[in-house]
Amino acid sequence: MRVSWDQVFAWRMRRQFVDPRGKAGAVEVAARLGGVQAQVTSAAETAVAVRQSAGEPGGVVTALGEGALVKTWAMRGTLHALTPGMAVAVLSLMASARTWEKPSWQKAFGASPDEVADLVKAVAGILDGAVLTREQLVSALLAERRFQSMERELRSGWGALLKPLAWQGALCHGPTQGKTITFTNPASLIPGWAGIPEPDIAAPETITAYLGAYGPGTPEAFDAWLTRGSLRKTVVRRWFSELGDRLTEVEVDDRTGFILTEHADELAATEPAHSVRLLGPFDQYVLGPGTNDTALLPGDHRAKVSRTAGWISPLVLVDGRIAGTWEIDNGDLAVAMFDDAPLPKAGLQAEVPHIARATGQPVNGVRSA
Repeated sequence: MRVSWDQVFAWRMRRQFVDPRGKAGAVEVAARLGGVQAQVTSAAETAVAVRQSAGEPGGVVTALGEGALVKTWAMRGTLHALTPGMAVAVLSLMASARTWEKPSWQKAFGASPDEVADLVKAVAGILDGAVLTREQLVSALLAERRFQSMERELRSGWGALLKPLAWQGALCHGPTQGKTITFTNPASLIPGWAGIPEPDIAAPETITAYLGAYGPGTPEAFDAWLTRGSLRKTVVRRWFSELGDRLTEVEVDDRTGFILTEHADELAATEPAHSVRLLGPFDQYVLGPGTNDTALLPGDHRAKVSRTAGWISPLVLVDGRIAGTWEIDNGDLAVAMFDDAPLPKAGLQAEVPHIARATGQPVNGVRSA
């Protein structure tokens, strides 16, 4: 099966509620995207709201408060809001990478595999039926002498020492208390919690969710999205192979990848898009394929999107391709097009009310950055 990148991008935009927008709520958007990046809560809200034809931001926080979404450290060790089913599947595969057993991780964060195992047991017990702030959780751990050498890392806002605990099902984010985050045991949030499944059981759900939003994809692209390439290549390829006829091989110009067979006819019939769309920071549209995917994002412009300290810029899409970045500056939509391309003014102007609604900020007009 052969298709063009223009077809792929048009298909992805439709699958991801980018073009056309729809009425999907936060839970449906998160399910379709395989999770919404939630390191910055406002970015998660923008990612959902910009995919809706109407409505104000706030759906992610509401869904988290109702337990319809779970916030935890997931793909690439970053915070995501996921449906409960997707959360347990992703956590299983994250845990299977055993990154905390690697010498480089132990050197960086000062905890041995045995100490991490002790933390898992201790935290699971402390949070059983409880919702605690980070300070309360750390204080409970430091009451035991064996954990006192880990105080600095336990208090770190990056949560490096807490991530392996999340992947093994000992903790997740709980309801916020004002601006203060809390932690709880996933069993407190997820009805019928049965623990983290075996990776071979979790892999099909995670792979099909990925390909359903970001296909055609390869085992390598999937692993880069999930663990930054930390899984064993032979294992990931086996997971893909075991999906059998649920996958269809697709040739896209000079690349080969896989699409879900149920989507193959739809992709083949997709016409290239003719649209301008704006997406917010940390958007899954680029995080799914990865910022190093030169078919989507030209390599000489990657640094404008993937910036220092892990910041991912808001995106300008022209016919599904990343063609620039934007920001709201003094009430204006300031747009920086790649290669000094002219502003697609009509398309950008049509996006202004959606960006104003999705960000909750007034936008007066459009100008070059």
